[in-house]
Amino acid sequence: MRLRALLETEALGLRLLGGEGELDRTVRGVMTTDLRDPSRYLSGGELVLTGLAWRRNSADSEPFVRILASAGVAGLAAGEAELQAIPDDLVSACVRNRLPLFAVNEDVAFATITEYVVRQVSGERAGDLAAVVDRHRRLMTSGPAGGGPDVVLDLLTTDLDLRAWVLSPTGRQIAGAGEPLAPGVCAALASEHLAAVRTGRRGPHRISIQGITYSLFPIRGHGRGAAGPGARDVRETVLSDWLLAVEADAGDWPAERLDLLQGVTQLIAVERDRRDAARTVRRRLAQEVLELVQTGAPPAEIAARLRVAAPVLLPGLGAAPHWQVVVARVDWEGGDIPGGPVAQSLLEEILVDPSVSGPEPSDRIAVAHAGDEAIALVPLPSLSGDAGEDKGPDSALHADELLATVRDPLAAGLADDGRLTLGVSAAVHSAEGLRGALEEARHARRVAAARPGRVCAAGHHELASHVLLLPFVPDDVRRAFTARLLDPLRDYDRRHRAELIPTLEAFLDCDGSWTRCATRLHLHVNTLRYRVGRIEQLTGRDLSRLEDKLDFFLALRMS
Repeated sequence: MRLRALLETEALGLRLLGGEGELDRTVRGVMTTDLRDPSRYLSGGELVLTGLAWRRNSADSEPFVRILASAGVAGLAAGEAELQAIPDDLVSACVRNRLPLFAVNEDVAFATITEYVVRQVSGERAGDLAAVVDRHRRLMTSGPAGGGPDVVLDLLTTDLDLRAWVLSPTGRQIAGAGEPLAPGVCAALASEHLAAVRTGRRGPHRISIQGITYSLFPIRGHGRGAAGPGARDVRETVLSDWLLAVEADAGDWPAERLDLLQGVTQLIAVERDRRDAARTVRRRLAQEVLELVQTGAPPAEIAARLRVAAPVLLPGLGAAPHWQVVVARVDWEGGDIPGGPVAQSLLEEILVDPSVSGPEPSDRIAVAHAGDEAIALVPLPSLSGDAGEDKGPDSALHADELLATVRDPLAAGLADDGRLTLGVSAAVHSAEGLRGALEEARHARRVAAARPGRVCAAGHHELASHVLLLPFVPDDVRRAFTARLLDPLRDYDRRHRAELIPTLEAFLDCDGSWTRCATRLHLHVNTLRYRVGRIEQLTGRDLSRLEDKLDFFLALRMS
């Protein structure tokens, strides 16, 4: 199809800002990106859609446009929602590089443009294959009866004789045509895909397992509300993106068939975006419960919020469920990638029974994020014995089982610069126990963080006795104990901006190592010694003594 045809389609909401003489260019595909350098994903002829999240100042436009022009893209369409208007520097850069530039009305979703281009390109290149893609689109957008990704894959099998599966980054099968893949094969496919993405290899990636060749295609969310388009670094989405595994060697395929499979991944991505949008309610519920727990709200208020959450997470449940809390943290070397959103998306994928196919089971998981950690509220149906006594949940999450499920695939995605740590609480059956469960999961995650390895997990049964007791210390005792030790430091920090509290936390976290603590805080060792001395002077404690270190540790944990 030609660029001119896009401009003439009113439903797409495109307005030409430059490049009128280039409107006869052929569009061979579509790609949504906000990477500053998307060249590794471009093959030429694409209409590139961008939300402009890559642009930090006017100097960024010229390099970005030059990369697109060098890759031979057909045109650039920029959304107006982020900056309200397309910057003049971007318009000028496109003129200089002879790249047609369109503005996308803020009321038009990128997914709408993507569907249109995929449908038109497929129709012009291969009429028989276009019918398949159009059937996919209609079935996927026809509501609950459409069948989602499974229908798309069934049609690939019946119309093109291709067996294919949609997998999560942990290797869980989300959809598939025909017999499900063995768990070991799924894990190997996910590992290969994540490793290829982290090393920047262009897809489709190919791998041979037990004499069978599979081709792997990434499925990236491209709706404006999804996490993918705003990502400026592949590490922000690599641990949550789905992949399409096809039992075939795509290295022998003609361009038309490759284009079709790329179009199918984009259609499945629409379904993925729809599922992500549906998570908004569950995320909000988790955030509300978390805020109530962390601010010390009365148990009755927390219980009321849990009663609202239970029917959403466990529809049709007759009795109040048990609850578990899982805390996760993703850390990247350099600290320039926010860990909270990454961990949130990851928990929403991994806290699903790996033996269950489909996206629906994730509807039972509510995940919030606070700072660099993600916190999952997991409901477990409670069982009662013959006499009515509570027998507790029989489907509780166990840290070692969770670790065994996700360790190998995710280690490939974390590569040599990322780390995932998980903490799992015991199950609790009331609002009163939820605060303790949260503390328990956080402490378990710290236990996991002290272990070697890229992916580590710990459960509540691995905690030391004093850590188990912390959540149950009465509030008035907590306040008195922490005030006596920490209030002098907080007052001093407010008056002098001395950062004594962060220094104390880092010093204890580094086990009293002056060198490691100074490196973490980017301080000279002498400056660190001065701050520690000030802490000791203000509190009358000695940080070389184990007893005083333990008191500070407990005060910080209870504050």
